[in-house]
Amino acid sequence: MTLGGRVAHEAVDDAGSEERPGVRIVRGLPLFSDRLGLSGRADVVEFRTATEGSEIPYPVEYKRGARRQWKNDDLHACAQGLCLEEMFGVAVPQGAIFHVASRRRREVEFTPDLRSAVGRAIEEVRRLLAAGTTPPAIRQPHCDGCSLRGPCLPEITEQPDQVRRASATLFHPRD
Repeated sequence: MTLGGRVAHEAVDDAGSEERPGVRIVRGLPLFSDRLGLSGRADVVEFRTATEGSEIPYPVEYKRGARRQWKNDDLHACAQGLCLEEMFGVAVPQGAIFHVASRRRREVEFTPDLRSAVGRAIEEVRRLLAAGTTPPAIRQPHCDGCSLRGPCLPEITEQPDQVRRASATLFHPRD
């Protein structure tokens, strides 16, 4: 997590809960899915009162910046919804992204396509982990809106010869 992301999450990282009419709000809820092999912690899960007093989980993922045009935030929220479905045995049809910069919430429907995309992302990460490789950062249009562009530095991997020359001298300075 970046420093900006850590600051944006300060309000939700302390586990706790509160009650409001029709909703129980839980912060820092541990999440898991044995089926998907996922575990983590939700920023916020709202348990909304449904019929006959049952509750439907509604994950709310906090993001420090404005909405991005790419689906990574939606995938993150949907993965949380899939974990909640397994944990509580109820359908979780939607969640939300709360954009701290604009102080606006955007609802995300957990469509079959989005659920499939989460599964594909998990498979790809597992493949990379099993292979023990890290793919090179490839500069793409979505890099411009990414909060991890600074640590990732995709521009560097576009110039492998320069990286090799710099690496060769980094720990062996010339006399």
